[in-house]
Amino acid sequence: MSDFEDALKRKIDSKTKPVGSLGRIEALAMRTARLQRKLDPEMERACLVIFAGDHGIADEGVSAYPAEVTRQMVLNFAGGGAAANVFARAGDLDLHVVNAGVRGGSFDLPQITEQSLGSGTVSFLKAPAMSAPQVVDALERGISIGSAGDYHAMAFGEMGIGNTASASMLVHRLTKAPLKDVVGRGTGLNSAGLLNKVEILEKASARVSGTLSPTAALSEFGGFEIAMMAGAMIGAAQAKRMVLVDGFIASTAAMIAGQIEPSCRDAMIFCTLSTEPGHRLVLDAVGAKPLLDLGLRLGEGTGAALAWPLLRSAVRMLNEMASFEEAGVSGKSDLS
Repeated sequence: MSDFEDALKRKIDSKTKPVGSLGRIEALAMRTARLQRKLDPEMERACLVIFAGDHGIADEGVSAYPAEVTRQMVLNFAGGGAAANVFARAGDLDLHVVNAGVRGGSFDLPQITEQSLGSGTVSFLKAPAMSAPQVVDALERGISIGSAGDYHAMAFGEMGIGNTASASMLVHRLTKAPLKDVVGRGTGLNSAGLLNKVEILEKASARVSGTLSPTAALSEFGGFEIAMMAGAMIGAAQAKRMVLVDGFIASTAAMIAGQIEPSCRDAMIFCTLSTEPGHRLVLDAVGAKPLLDLGLRLGEGTGAALAWPLLRSAVRMLNEMASFEEAGVSGKSDLS
């Protein structure tokens, strides 16, 4: 054990509590200290970044909602009326919305950061969703976004009708899990709609043979917002920020980010368990256990926003909770 690890363990074990009694809160505090390489890490400033993009596959009938809802929801974010806005306000999170490629062009609103790579992706049933240069561009723009500002943590979410289909394809091809085990109801498909979604995605998968690299999988089946979010996670981790990962879509981006840049995995906190069946497969693939299981399936970074107070509280515990010596409290007896 290094001198730093020894000092960190002594600090957390000397707090006025039985050793290990705060469970995963202790683990969060220790991970933050390791990332920042400080025994008194900082965790006060954070933001939620929502990446929005449209998907050509939505035109094939894989969603219960029409594609225009993506743009409408971005306007809702700008107006402060979405669940993500509410949770961000409750947690004192700055909220940034990024147009990664929504149909209809620029929003021309100060609340929206314009980083559009096009008017939505191509339907991957018929052709690659995006070009290889677009994937590189998305990742690079994301890295820049993830390293911008003055934050200790960054939470990430998304908005894009059809993006559960895209994420399902990415998980299917990168983990080799059967599509029937990955695909879920997304925005609320009925049983017939779910069957149709699986059939469409099976046809799309058959279009591309062989093993795919993470970037090739993004090109074939990804979304602008998923690729840009993966880049942002890499950028945030490189800036020594904790990365708060939301549900199924964000976790798929995190899996890809970790495959492209393995070191960024140390900064990732998987925040919530989605009801989408593919999410458990992603978590198994990256060896992660989410902090929360609240039955969420909304996206937008809502689960990550709800987990933020846990991370902030964990670090405050490390920095502010008294030790046995400081509080004049007796430690364990020799009988324990």
